[in-house]
Amino acid sequence: MRRFPLAAAAAAAFLAVALLLPLASASTGNAVPAAAKAKAKAPAAPPAPPNITALMSKGGCKAFASLVSKSPDALSTFQSAVSGGVTAFCPTDDALRRFMPSYKNLTDDGKASLLLFHAVPVYYTLGSLKSSNGPMNTLATDGASRNYNFTVQNVGDQVSIRTEASDAVARVRDTVYDKDPVAIYAVDAVLEPVELFEPAEAPAPAPAPVADAPKAASAKKGKRKPQRHVADALGPAGDDDAAAADQGKNAKKNAAPGGPCPRWLAAAAVAVAAALV
Repeated sequence: MRRFPLAAAAAAAFLAVALLLPLASASTGNAVPAAAKAKAKAPAAPPAPPNITALMSKGGCKAFASLVSKSPDALSTFQSAVSGGVTAFCPTDDALRRFMPSYKNLTDDGKASLLLFHAVPVYYTLGSLKSSNGPMNTLATDGASRNYNFTVQNVGDQVSIRTEASDAVARVRDTVYDKDPVAIYAVDAVLEPVELFEPAEAPAPAPAPVADAPKAASAKKGKRKPQRHVADALGPAGDDDAAAADQGKNAKKNAAPGGPCPRWLAAAAVAVAAALV
């Protein structure tokens, strides 16, 4: 009789374990898929923004990228512009090498402004650039006090950039990178803002065309003036008188020494002189 309560208690404990174990397994099994499901629904981390200076270096603009990296103001502005959209025009290494003496003469602020002058805060594909003509603001633009804009000009498929400080234009030679929101194009010349350099001299006007001479004047000019017919070519009047005098002297020489000059010889000499006049 005393063993009955113990047996009953053991049976009750076994029954309780049998009932609670399935419930615990069910709750544990449901918890694992729920956690995995929540992890799958978590949004993927956004990709890191492209390194614009690294892209420039790989595209033949290593020297320009180095200058941007050494300018804190220019580098921070480029990095900030990447997320909102930017189009950069980086000079090739050869183009920048020719410009370096002028770059070294600029102040630190001027250097930063020149570097930022080579980018616009809008993403442009090459096709959209070919259809764009006119002035564009750059990353160096800061209100009315700092215009820092250039003009895009297109002739056929050639995209060119002109500034007021240079007679030459910078031409787009290659696409370095083009993936929204960043585009980078290599150009064959450094863009010179008029805010930092003297404006280019205006070309001298072409000379006015020379008016054709009137036809009447041309006809008059081409008409030869009639000349009098002269039987014999005569020298100056002084030469005629000298010739007559020489004839007189010759007549005297032909006369007998010491003899008088015949009258007829003198008359002949006068007649010859008169004919020559």
